[in-house]
Amino acid sequence: MNIQNNINQEDFDYSQDVIKKLSDYFDSKVVGQRGLKFSLIASIIADGHILVESVPGLAKTTAAKAISDAVDGKFARIQCTPDLLPGDIVGTQIYNQATQKFETILGPVFANFVLLDEVNRSSAKTQSAMLEAMQEKQVTIGGKAYHMPEDIFIVIATQNPIEQEGTYPLSEAQTDRFLIKEVITYPTAAEEVEILSRIESGTISRVDPPVLTIKDVDKVQDIVDKVYVDDAIKWYISSIVVASRRANQIPDFELGKYVRIGVSPRASIAFLKMSKAAALMQGRTYVTPEDVKLVRHQVLRHRIGLNYSAVADNISVEMVIDGIVNSVKTP
Repeated sequence: MNIQNNINQEDFDYSQDVIKKLSDYFDSKVVGQRGLKFSLIASIIADGHILVESVPGLAKTTAAKAISDAVDGKFARIQCTPDLLPGDIVGTQIYNQATQKFETILGPVFANFVLLDEVNRSSAKTQSAMLEAMQEKQVTIGGKAYHMPEDIFIVIATQNPIEQEGTYPLSEAQTDRFLIKEVITYPTAAEEVEILSRIESGTISRVDPPVLTIKDVDKVQDIVDKVYVDDAIKWYISSIVVASRRANQIPDFELGKYVRIGVSPRASIAFLKMSKAAALMQGRTYVTPEDVKLVRHQVLRHRIGLNYSAVADNISVEMVIDGIVNSVKTP
């Protein structure tokens, strides 16, 4: 692989400093959750939205707020409920009797970081209100388009996998808009003790000043775009994506029969963006096959559709992803 360096030393050092400050700030507010920290920072510098799945109480909201506070960004938390309306998120028009005109009231979605808490509790109609905002970075109210913040606009949505009553599963069209999906688990016993110690000392609830600005993140996003990706890596990404669509045709791959639907080209784009971010976070200006493998679960787990047989046979989507990736020759 012929490695080209498109990033000068000054920009590289700048990006490493920003990533370290984001990481340190996260660690000061959240105990453990290394996977969530990686996914949040990587998706933000890759300029993509993130879907986080876990049972309640595992610091999803705390983590999202920590990243926003670190860069002094405008943060909005939207608690999704079945009675939440699209206008409650994007805004609406209200008639002003004094002026006898309709006035546009913008919703909380107009922020740098938008936390959609328990997104699957909102109705399909409300969920669809976010499609335009996430894809086009604008919303239409009364026939007029209103744009999201020009610098940073990241949606962090959370969902609870164990609750079924009063929930509306996200459609494939909705989940595909998220760059990645992260699944987080319970902390270890030692991490649990650390959480209790921090609560007792008051360090978790303490408000610390930001260590960066929105412009810092915006600049790192530009630097990430310059990370070199060889054609061999692009072919590797393409081969993985195509393999997901023909999983039942992969030789000696028993799990292929569980795949109902493969992934769209958005998965290829997500692989490209996330592998670039992963490379830069590990101190490199070029992408390796290991970077692609590192982000395979985050990129693919919400895009590959499994059939009912997978549920019956206790086959996880991560097991299928590993099989698909292992079937593709590493360049």
